[in-house]
Amino acid sequence: MNIQEIRERFPILHQEVNGRPLVYLDSAATSQKPVQVIEALDRYYREYNSNVHRGVHTLGTRATDGYEGAREKVRKFINAKSIEEVIFTRGTTTSLNTVAASYGRANLREGDEIVISYMEHHSNIIPWQQVAKATGATLKYLPLQEDGTISLEDVKETVTTNTKIVSIMHVSNVLGVINPIKEITKIAHENGAIMVVDGAQSAPHIKIDVQDLDCDFLAFSGHKMCGPTGIGVLYGKKHLLENMEPVEFGGEMIDFVGLYESTWKELPWKFEGGTPIIAGAIGLGAAIDFLQEIGLEHIEQHEHKLAAYAMEKMSAIDGLTIYGPKDSTQRAGVVTFNLNDVHPHDVATVLDADGIAVRAGHHCAQPLMKWLNVSATARASFYLYNTEEDIDKLVEGLVKTKEYFSDVF
Repeated sequence: MNIQEIRERFPILHQEVNGRPLVYLDSAATSQKPVQVIEALDRYYREYNSNVHRGVHTLGTRATDGYEGAREKVRKFINAKSIEEVIFTRGTTTSLNTVAASYGRANLREGDEIVISYMEHHSNIIPWQQVAKATGATLKYLPLQEDGTISLEDVKETVTTNTKIVSIMHVSNVLGVINPIKEITKIAHENGAIMVVDGAQSAPHIKIDVQDLDCDFLAFSGHKMCGPTGIGVLYGKKHLLENMEPVEFGGEMIDFVGLYESTWKELPWKFEGGTPIIAGAIGLGAAIDFLQEIGLEHIEQHEHKLAAYAMEKMSAIDGLTIYGPKDSTQRAGVVTFNLNDVHPHDVATVLDADGIAVRAGHHCAQPLMKWLNVSATARASFYLYNTEEDIDKLVEGLVKTKEYFSDVF
């Protein structure tokens, strides 16, 4: 399937914004949805909308089959050993909070260490801050190299036998850095720690094999990988999940309820209290089908090419600073930048007037902004439906923005 055929699958791309053809460069925030996903959601609500696991009528059976069928698609997508290791959540944030609240609070004590990095998204910082406060554990940060990458030597020095949890993002939503998760996991395990991976920015773009990575937990979101909002996944090794307590209690996650004591269902359902995100899971299953039709290897190669092209073209703009590694093979399809002394919000506003959508702000990574010595940045992020022409329009828009503010000041 060529790039134009791929773009035809995304109805939202075929519109004008502010009188200009839409150039969508904000997929790291949320991706657009192919028609297959939209149709899967529509079909569920039109044809077999029902709750799951509860009724024996035909619609309930079809809904349950769709929901649990999506779980099996996720299992294959990340190569988990069994569906018992695949839990549906609201997204990466909920998944990470679940690990912190359930595993972290039960297994950490005063003197224990939690290791994260300066590049983490707030969703992979705040839960660990709260757990550290509650348990007396110490929160430690991996230092970054000058280009924003993580050195394995620094990992070896920072992770000690007191470290119980290492939690690192696979791909930075700001720097685009692809972290050596497999190697970091090995170091964590050698010191008796578990490895938690924030896969929000990797699952949509890179083929993930949790058994090969050997990570203990992996969190990711559907909406960044062509799926619906409000659905995500927590993968966990079965023996760890079996020994964890649920964090939400109510219907569907119980086995037996007495007046004063209750028992839980088996995995994965003990972590899915209440009516689950049925349509979202079915939509995520459709998104996985679509991504596998294209091929994750193809998507990764396409984004590497776009990142290299963007960095080459953008670097030619005088006064533009790009953050993160200069080697495009070390980064995913994310280019974060600042233009002279123009505030990123002003850059994004001018670009939007030309129909170009980029992100501006601290990107839920304020500690990283402090490390970069900036208050905010602008970010262009690419996905399987973007083209070099999109980047050409971005560069034209940035040149126009620079000229406009030069005239103003």
